Amino acid sequence: MTVLSGKCHCGHVQISVRGEPLRIGICHCIDCRQESGSAFTFYAVWSAKHFERQGETAEFHGQHFCPHCGSRLFSVDDREAEIKLGILSEAPTHFVPSYELWIKRREPWLQPIKGAEQYEEDRE
Repeated sequence: MTVLSGKCHCGHVQISVRGEPLRIGICHCIDCRQESGSAFTFYAVWSAKHFERQGETAEFHGQHFCPHCGSRLFSVDDREAEIKLGILSEAPTHFVPSYELWIKRREPWLQPIKGAEQYEEDRE
């Protein structure tokens, strides 16, 4: 089984995920834009049982980040772990988004991801 690892900018928090993600997406909503400081968030979702972390995180509205360097990292519940793909150590990844959320907020200069499902807001 494939194991991917990642860390925050300062290295205080490390994560790992096993296997392939359940889904891969891009979100253009206001929360993701503000939280990432960019035009969208690129993430993948794994089963929570395939996710591990080391190091203390802080949390705001379910989003975990490093309390030392501020890197945005993941959100996790009993079922799923959503990982910000920019924290993975191996870049670029082989992951391609299969959907885009909140496309009504997508910057006009960004083109839709070819073959990805497009949602005006959240997935149905």
